[in-house]
Amino acid sequence: MKTVALKSVFEAFDYVMAHYYPFGMEDYAERTDSYAVISIQDTHTDGFGFIFRPNEFCEDVLTLYFDDIVKEVEGAFLFTDEQAEHIIDFILANQEVETLLVHCYGGQSRSRAVAAFAVKMLGGDNAKYFETGNPNAYVYKTLEEAWQRRQQKAD
Repeated sequence: MKTVALKSVFEAFDYVMAHYYPFGMEDYAERTDSYAVISIQDTHTDGFGFIFRPNEFCEDVLTLYFDDIVKEVEGAFLFTDEQAEHIIDFILANQEVETLLVHCYGGQSRSRAVAAFAVKMLGGDNAKYFETGNPNAYVYKTLEEAWQRRQQKAD
């Protein structure tokens, strides 16, 4: 994986559409990189009205539903350990793609936490995610703890 791309839902849609071309006109695709998508959707709206699907450029999609909260809130869904495990599995399974596209509604909290974690998990420097925004602390901590448990099991 060369790049982790942090996007809002609108930017993610634009990114995916930049890979589109009319039938038989492959040369018109603006982008041709391979990518995998972690799509973080809201639960209170039952998602954003569209779901990404694998295609010629998109190797894989993981769609998760949880809300931007850091503790239990009635009527909202907190990020879970099981979702953290799914993210770790997804990152490991898609290391060969050129871009890991991570989005939530605003691209500022939930997806920022996941993107920061992915960069760190893959051995990169994730400082920019904390310097330029506010990752959801609960999501990031849950991912780190799941990754540490997995590494301890492997040892």
